[in-house]
Amino acid sequence: MRMLVIAPKKAGQYPGIICYSDIFQLTGPMIRACVRLAGYGYVTAAPEIYHRIEPPGSAIPFDDAGRTRGLDDAAQTPVAHFDQSRRAVLDYLSSHPQVGAGKLGSMGFCIGGHLSFRAAQEPDVRATVCYYPTGVHDGRLGQDKDAGTLARFSEIRGRLLLVFGTEDPHVPMEGRTLIDQKLKEAKVNYSVKLYPCEHAFMRDEGPRFDPEATDLAFADMIGLYREVFGPSYT
Repeated sequence: MRMLVIAPKKAGQYPGIICYSDIFQLTGPMIRACVRLAGYGYVTAAPEIYHRIEPPGSAIPFDDAGRTRGLDDAAQTPVAHFDQSRRAVLDYLSSHPQVGAGKLGSMGFCIGGHLSFRAAQEPDVRATVCYYPTGVHDGRLGQDKDAGTLARFSEIRGRLLLVFGTEDPHVPMEGRTLIDQKLKEAKVNYSVKLYPCEHAFMRDEGPRFDPEATDLAFADMIGLYREVFGPSYT
């Protein structure tokens, strides 16, 4: 499995964060997000989520054909494969010389937000951020008809932050309400931030990009990580 790994230049022990892309894999916007996060003092590891299907180094274009290709790749991937890949990345981060013991976190966008949600169910993941996670409310993820993510909320032991755009048709208000209800029932320590934006508002290419909301949502993530892991300056 090919991953983009970025670490602070200064020697030290930092939190390790698994970073999940949207359906287009490691595109420019995703790489820039990982670089930015690493610059705050985190070791970031972004896997190619379709590594069993796409050739290494495949970044899918942001066009109609690319969207179809990314969705088709997702539909061919069993949830068990996503889960196996996640454990491999977390184990890699745990052994990384610049990652401090017990300092694992996760973040992701779109389908990657859902994959990040599932990472939160790992016992060694202490802080998770999910940006507009698709499929959590209706079970849609990969090849499986129902990924069962909602039913596993009680397994989440760490902190969780959800960020949504209120104009996002992929995660409508009814879906956000269901997720909120199930998290409360499972007694998860979580928070939700809403921004008046469309889906993928943090992707800095295309008409849906909202730079102000992106900066605020990014600061939300850094705030959570610093509360959980402490200051992490380079």
